[in-house]
Amino acid sequence: MKPKQKLVFGLILLLLCLPQIVFAAPNVNFLLEKIDEVTNLRTDGTAKVEVTQQKAGEGVKLYKAIYYSRDRDDSFLIVFTAPEVEKGNGYLKQGDNFWMYRRNTRTFQHINRDESIGGTDSKGEDFESKKMTELYKPALDQNGQEKLKETVLGKIPVYQFEVAAKTEDVSYPKRVYWIRRDNYLPLKVQSYSLSGTLMQTSYLLKYTKIQGKYLATKRIYIDEFEKGNKTIVEIKNISIKKIKDYVFTKAYLEHLSK
Repeated sequence: MKPKQKLVFGLILLLLCLPQIVFAAPNVNFLLEKIDEVTNLRTDGTAKVEVTQQKAGEGVKLYKAIYYSRDRDDSFLIVFTAPEVEKGNGYLKQGDNFWMYRRNTRTFQHINRDESIGGTDSKGEDFESKKMTELYKPALDQNGQEKLKETVLGKIPVYQFEVAAKTEDVSYPKRVYWIRRDNYLPLKVQSYSLSGTLMQTSYLLKYTKIQGKYLATKRIYIDEFEKGNKTIVEIKNISIKKIKDYVFTKAYLEHLSK
């Protein structure tokens, strides 16, 4: 074979190998890191939150709240403004400490971050910005392989993968994610109990881009355990500006609830 022919033959082999190199599916840890990279907004902000709760036999209830967030130390404060029965009640998270405040008794109770917010199906962890890599690790099949595949959700190309909890204070010890292949944004999440029972399916329907990061501003949670229950969470009127330290205190939550 002549030198020129060898060169052409070598280039052909290289081109044949490139698709395998470039388009090989990433591993789960890489995908968790990418989710953190595109969604981890490290800033201060305030917003209004509306939670529409539908429960079988109870009809539909609308909850409204003001939400203050400071991501650099993972703090947030929530105070309800509606309905009347919840007005003035709130939640305060400072680092690893999470308190529930009840206006009628003027008391704070230390709770876990996986407990429900108010009378809704939203959890404390839904309002914080913990890194995915801190909470979850790849789940493995019987052969020790990661549960990861390329598929589509509707018409959108996605990665589907399963993770297991690293810590005990998450709402669900096992989750399956569907994330976009082009920008790594989660679109669907299925949450399972330790026994493997499907407990909840959530859909992230809308994202807003803030300072180069993406914030999920509309989510739907489908209760798979108690059929007929559904929760819609919408975040509106987002304002990004520095928040004074005194906002993330018990005293300030009490002040807001008056």
